[in-house]
Amino acid sequence: MGKVIAKNVITRKPGYLYYVDGKGNVCEAKMARGGKKKKKKAVKKKVVKKKTVKKKPAKKKKR
Repeated sequence: MGKVIAKNVITRKPGYLYYVDGKGNVCEAKMARGGKKKKKKAVKKKVVKKKTVKKKPAKKKKR
């Protein structure tokens, strides 16, 4: 588990990860995901009319 050494030393940017490397430097790396939230697009649903198919009467089998 990490240890907090100092607070509010750097100004953080959204979408970046901050860590201390092996030499003791504070490093900034772009996160693979995160940062700004994406807006949801409104999806319009298309109304599909079902075609009515008339069934033909079944033919009687001859014996």
